[in-house]
Amino acid sequence: MKIDGVFSGGGVKAYALVGAIRQVSEHNHTFERVAGSSAGALMASLLASGFSIDEIEQIVEELDLQELLDPPAWTLFIPFSKWLNLYFRLGLYKGKKLEQWIDHLLAQKGVYTFRDIKPGYLKVVVSDISLGKLVVIPDDLQRIYGMDPNRFPIAKAIRMSAGFPYFFMPEKLQGDKKRKSLMVDGGLLSNFPLWIFENGRERKERPVLGMKLSGYPDGCEPHNIGNGLDMFHALFSTMLEAHDARYVSKSDQHQIIFIPVDHIHATEFALPDETKKQLIETGTEEARLFLKRWPN
Repeated sequence: MKIDGVFSGGGVKAYALVGAIRQVSEHNHTFERVAGSSAGALMASLLASGFSIDEIEQIVEELDLQELLDPPAWTLFIPFSKWLNLYFRLGLYKGKKLEQWIDHLLAQKGVYTFRDIKPGYLKVVVSDISLGKLVVIPDDLQRIYGMDPNRFPIAKAIRMSAGFPYFFMPEKLQGDKKRKSLMVDGGLLSNFPLWIFENGRERKERPVLGMKLSGYPDGCEPHNIGNGLDMFHALFSTMLEAHDARYVSKSDQHQIIFIPVDHIHATEFALPDETKKQLIETGTEEARLFLKRWPN
């Protein structure tokens, strides 16, 4: 059966999506349109570009996450300079290696810009913190920035959507105006954009299956706030989850595979191989149980 897929963000937790997607394939479901935020946008781009689940699994098995981290060269030689970099450049890592890696992957399928995939088959959620807007690429590029969506690089869209604040430097985007916008992680405003295919008649053509890298919204543990760092973490977690949790609580939860991986930090790039395997197995098992009763 043909379905539409929406994938949540979650950084390195996205290994769990690999197991879940394999189960979807083994149950003879295929994705038509796909969408996501952050790491979920990356997974969506691979599916929209024609990668099979076997190819995706090989990609993640061969990937050394730490090779995607690219601090400015001068910070490697001056003690504590990375914190100055964080203050002045708003992030620890440039994110160029991440964008280049994505661009190289998609080029294997002859995919570079949104012109190279079927119209409407990939939607990437990004946060424009200069304008205070949630941006869906490619849909909003012409309206907000006066840019041709067909010529926009998919790798750049994914890099912006995966730009975890303070970890990666914000990407600058300049449209037909002189002012540049700072673009960061799409999860800041919508980490699980299940709403993205809700446009009347079109949604009814296919079931929408969501994959969320966390447990049920009502089962979230309260934050223990004892200091300033705890408060910052609680504020950021609330921004990531509150909007989508409210939407999910009002929508059909039987359309969502919840994958409980909250014990893993999104930016834990030194993830051991054993933990990666456990994440894939968790995604596999949760999807297997879910798909026994779905879409009935």
